[in-house]
Amino acid sequence: MTVNHSEERKSPTRKHTALPKAQILIEALPWLTRHNGKTVVIKFGGNAMVNEDLKAAFAQDVVFLRHAGLNVVVVHGGGPQISAALDKHGIVSEFKAGLRVTTEDAMDVVRMVLAGQVQRELVGLLNQHGPLAVGLTGEDAHTITATKHQPEIDGELVDIGRVGEITAIDTGAIEALLADGRIPVVSSIARSQDDGHVYNVNADTAAAALAAALDAETLMVLTDVEGLYEDWPNSDEVISRLTASQLEKLLPELSSGMVPKMEGCLHAVRNGVQTARVIDGRVQHSILLEIFTDEGIGTMVVPDAEEEGDAG
Repeated sequence: MTVNHSEERKSPTRKHTALPKAQILIEALPWLTRHNGKTVVIKFGGNAMVNEDLKAAFAQDVVFLRHAGLNVVVVHGGGPQISAALDKHGIVSEFKAGLRVTTEDAMDVVRMVLAGQVQRELVGLLNQHGPLAVGLTGEDAHTITATKHQPEIDGELVDIGRVGEITAIDTGAIEALLADGRIPVVSSIARSQDDGHVYNVNADTAAAALAAALDAETLMVLTDVEGLYEDWPNSDEVISRLTASQLEKLLPELSSGMVPKMEGCLHAVRNGVQTARVIDGRVQHSILLEIFTDEGIGTMVVPDAEEEGDAG
């Protein structure tokens, strides 16, 4: 019998180089077990929405979660794309109280961009990996219902047009899609409760409301920062974990861009969601790093009754 000694010598090397891959999979095992069968709502936005490599990595992460046994719902806005389209149509972008002033003309563009452009692209990216993603807006099957939102500025209510405040969530269509093994991709547009119009709703707020209504295990919000900073701008130390009450005390000090995200996290964990996480969407595969590693990244918010534990 002839023995191929060169293959014998190569074999330990091959095993050695493959070992880190096995260790990574083993590290993920407790998190795979914990999250199997659970629902996660992911707010897709920021840099991850406009950078091609990050978009592709996001789609891979979402499909991985689905194949790992999680029920995944994606909610998206489209601020940069809406601004570009409004500019092309000669409509000035104006913001009040951190929200986009949405006139009747602007609402037509918002609807077109969210449902016809951003959602279509995201559904296409996900479906490169199989017949998984189905797009819908909050208008479909009464998924999101809203009434006119009028923010208060200097003690007075201000009219900012077709911007909605969510009044009801109907999860029937989303639950049917999840039961069929699909990935619902939801555009943050709502039907009107009272006047026959449609409303532009904040995507962070919509994701939080859906997470609570679906009794999700986790809400994940992708941002363009590392997480919630301890003492910004004096420090770039990220708070890795805090309770709902701790977050509530911090809210008045936060920058306007972080307020709807953190208010959404607060709403979620106070309405049945086990953890709400703000993570850096500029990091490739940030979703997998947060859910399936011991360290995690970003900031995690937990209910007040939650005991301290691992941040995965």
